[in-house]
Amino acid sequence: MNTQPIFKKIVLLGAGLIGSSIAHATRRAHLAEHITAYVPRAETRARAAAAGFADSLHAELKPALEGADLVVLATPIGAYASVAQQIAPHLEDGAILSDVGSVKTVVIRDVGPHVPEGVHFVPGHPVAGTEQSGPEAGFAELFDGRWCILTPPPGTEAAAVEKLVQFWRGCGSEVEIMDPRHHDLVLAITSHVPHLIAYNIVGTAADLETVTQSEVIKYSASGFRDFTRIAASDPTMWRDIFLNNREAVLEMLGRFNEDLAALQRAVRWGDGDALFNLFTRTRAIRRSIIEAGQDTAAPNFGRSTKPASKS
Repeated sequence: MNTQPIFKKIVLLGAGLIGSSIAHATRRAHLAEHITAYVPRAETRARAAAAGFADSLHAELKPALEGADLVVLATPIGAYASVAQQIAPHLEDGAILSDVGSVKTVVIRDVGPHVPEGVHFVPGHPVAGTEQSGPEAGFAELFDGRWCILTPPPGTEAAAVEKLVQFWRGCGSEVEIMDPRHHDLVLAITSHVPHLIAYNIVGTAADLETVTQSEVIKYSASGFRDFTRIAASDPTMWRDIFLNNREAVLEMLGRFNEDLAALQRAVRWGDGDALFNLFTRTRAIRRSIIEAGQDTAAPNFGRSTKPASKS
């Protein structure tokens, strides 16, 4: 546990799941003296105030950014260029500007040109999340044992990168430095394409004329149920991810379609050996994910089977 804060003032531009979780994790480890969130909408600001994760909330950018030595973009990626342009005049010399976006090349493209001289730009991506969204969805443990990938542009001051590395480690994360294009390709297959498939299969099931919606819900087995969990993720965030990582997503979808065609042939021709070999290999991958600490072997993926509280 840190005894000395890493930052004097951290400003979160956005108060959804990731932004509020950063605030909770920051407070848990005393990583900043003051936590501020910029929340322009009154209704969302009231929810953020009720959640209680920030020391102060602001509807205006200038007072929010005053004295900040870490500023984190936590809005949907599609808003980054506009927000970066608005905050540029108010960023203080020596401050670190980072983000939490799931696509990094577009962050460098849209934010980089607006970063003032003297401000350290260190894009980041905490690879963690749930299907929940909003100010009340955050919790301090979200990043524990998960990876945070940093993609600093060439020439970024090493001391600024190291300071952000220490911050994310304080939040509970493992940290990796990665080229932004490589990041986008890796995340396309590990995160983006799985979400796209989940959205599609849930939509397909809902559209089937021979199956009513009530039957889909009534007879949801674990496979379809888990697809619906992923498909419940924030639609604005995922719209922006697919629009801004389209090349990598399309490349991975092409590979996926080729593999799916091979699987289709195995089913059509009754090739039991091919099916068994594939399922054996993928089962081993699942075990390796558990061994790496990125999930649990507990029944039902460790989720409670009790109905969620409505309070």
